[in-house]
Amino acid sequence: MTIHPILLCGGSGTRLWPLSRKSHPKQFARIMGEQSLFQVSAKRLSGEGFAAPVVLTGDPFRFIVTEQLAAVELAPQGILIEPEGRNTAPAILAAAFWMAQKDPKALMLVAPSDHLIPQADAFRETVQAAVPRAQEGDLVTFGITPTRPETGYGYLELAAGSDAQADSPQALARFVEKPEAARAADMVAAGNFLWNAGIFLFTAETLITAYRAHAPELLAAVEAALKGADTDLGFTRLAPEAWSEAEDISIDYAIMEKADNLAVMPYRHEWSDLGGWDAVWMESPQDMAGNATSDHATAIDCSNSLLRSETPGQEVVGIGLDDMMVIAMSDAVLVAPKAQAQRVKEAVAALKAKGASQAVQLPRDFRPWGWYESLIIGGRFQVKRIVVHPGAALSLQSHHHRSEHWIVVEGTAKVTVDDDVQLVTENQSVYIPLGAVHRMENPGRVPMVLIEVQTGSYLGEDDIIRYEDVYARK
Repeated sequence: MTIHPILLCGGSGTRLWPLSRKSHPKQFARIMGEQSLFQVSAKRLSGEGFAAPVVLTGDPFRFIVTEQLAAVELAPQGILIEPEGRNTAPAILAAAFWMAQKDPKALMLVAPSDHLIPQADAFRETVQAAVPRAQEGDLVTFGITPTRPETGYGYLELAAGSDAQADSPQALARFVEKPEAARAADMVAAGNFLWNAGIFLFTAETLITAYRAHAPELLAAVEAALKGADTDLGFTRLAPEAWSEAEDISIDYAIMEKADNLAVMPYRHEWSDLGGWDAVWMESPQDMAGNATSDHATAIDCSNSLLRSETPGQEVVGIGLDDMMVIAMSDAVLVAPKAQAQRVKEAVAALKAKGASQAVQLPRDFRPWGWYESLIIGGRFQVKRIVVHPGAALSLQSHHHRSEHWIVVEGTAKVTVDDDVQLVTENQSVYIPLGAVHRMENPGRVPMVLIEVQTGSYLGEDDIIRYEDVYARK
């Protein structure tokens, strides 16, 4: 039986700020290793017995999804674009309707795309062991053997007579909300509680039936959003108006806590949702003093601390630190005790309140054609570094308030300025007058890098008039 992975990647991951931000959340970042959490998740749920993944994400991330999948040589079965985040219950139902159009009995393995599960083979074996129960009509959730009294996770209480160490699905008594420390310690000691991983296995028709029974109010809105969806460039854009009518609710609250055809599949190997920098420290290689450091970080007389520099060329040094976390980027630095890791989202809220762009925007802005970053910003000028992927092209556009000067520093650019088209190679430049209709393309096989100098009365990204765009952006 083929398993269809349903990868959820619409979250913002604010607890891993400043590396994870709304513009480029943690699932797409390289936090543990050279590949993003999303890439590792997609690879983990691929190979024999697995179909190509179905991805649910937001519009800003649709090209990041395709680019990162292509980088690990995977092609998606489908990409559903949520007009706005409405939590997991509407998203998973949309995927179930989408799958049911092809095969109502299709097995869906729903998984977040930002979890750390190092033993991929063991996880796939655990999933296969749960398949029979899912085919019989059960909603199977996956529970992790707890290794400590964790207050950041929800728990699953097994029914009497169930075995938390079993190699097959067990009966589930109830879901338990994130507990206080003392309660968490009691549950771990009891031995009949598992961490709630937020991973599920069921057939499309079983899940839709559960929604009819327990959350019928979601059916009409989600089904209408799918029926009214637009398709472009391989993306399925759910209809915004219908989607906005769907309740913002998790699948746990909408379905799982009400259903009576539940089973829990124990998973006894390493797992983490990397829900904070303390979890990243815990899962990272450490020196004899318990310090986890990145390539550009140095710990002197420190202990049990996390030191990371996320910007090449920027060195971070900690002296005499104990149980601290220091995360440095070119535009923001986080310093806090590890015990306060869950409060990082308060920092994001505080920055939003003061209007700081660092709350949501990375210095590097990712686009379908590549990325750019601002190097210098003045009152009437801005200097950017722009990187364009091989074969990619920016939109044909003009500006009301600025002119631009482009200097190619790597590769070759094909530049259109009104009726003139020319190739601009390394150490050559071209001027774009205010109001000129222009486009930049990379006709080569290597990334093209240029420096852009903007001058004008207004330099905002919304000063763009698009006449033609290969990425169907509005």
